[in-house]
Amino acid sequence: MQQEAAEPAPESPSAVADRVRQVIAAAGVSQREFARRIVMDPSKLSRSLGGTRRFTAAELARIADTGGVDAGWLLGSRTPPIAPVRRTRAAAANPAPDGGRPLQIVRETVRLIAEHGFHAVRVADIAEACATSTAAIHYHFPGRDDLLEAAVRWCMDEDTARRAARTAEVSDAAEELRQLIELQTPYTEQQRRQWRVWLDLWAEAARSTAVGRLHVDYYRQWRDTVADVVRRGVDQGAFRTGTDPEAAALRLTALIDGLAGQVLASTPGETVAGATGADDMHAALLAYVDATLLS
Repeated sequence: MQQEAAEPAPESPSAVADRVRQVIAAAGVSQREFARRIVMDPSKLSRSLGGTRRFTAAELARIADTGGVDAGWLLGSRTPPIAPVRRTRAAAANPAPDGGRPLQIVRETVRLIAEHGFHAVRVADIAEACATSTAAIHYHFPGRDDLLEAAVRWCMDEDTARRAARTAEVSDAAEELRQLIELQTPYTEQQRRQWRVWLDLWAEAARSTAVGRLHVDYYRQWRDTVADVVRRGVDQGAFRTGTDPEAAALRLTALIDGLAGQVLASTPGETVAGATGADDMHAALLAYVDATLLS
């Protein structure tokens, strides 16, 4: 009796990692940038490529979507091709939106959170905003916690990039600190929307370990940025000698957060006794810097 051919062995994590490396190379971007595009922690991507953790199914789905490759090829097939298999003809006729479907889902999630609050946003609402199905949303982000974590990470990346672009040409530390303060003051609707998202995500961070860790990481980076500016200001003679940069950054960032919450509680353009407006916040922050930091 003829023995049946054995089923092929499951793909090893290293084989999957090799295919992911091919996708990243074909994208022509850095590993960190690719992690941003698939809304994944860069350290998790690095560990998965290095073999110390496995990619989740959702992560591989986002990699396949963003890289424009067939998910079956990425996971491994019986006759793997020499190069990544591109999407089918039907998929090519309906290309993913700019930046890929995962980023679109996250951007729309953030927009809806800003407008309605996280707990008022349904997966069906996100699917409608993305002109896709709820199954497609769950394919990339299996649960609401996954979506929330991705939304936090995207907001962090956007905020960091915005600060870097605003201060790239500024060499004077005192001026750079003023620029950072202006960026954090909710003058425009976009800035108010960003702050509304942050306030909603902070509330979730108090209940979610994963989001809480992201919150801690982000604030460590944000305070380090402010502390570095203060440190350089001391070296340049713009700020007082003997100033503790870390302590100054902690106090200033806490003041920014508190004042921003007060500003968001008021309606732009309305004058109400006791209400804190964006101008009040900006003036208070500059006055604090003048009183505590300037030489």
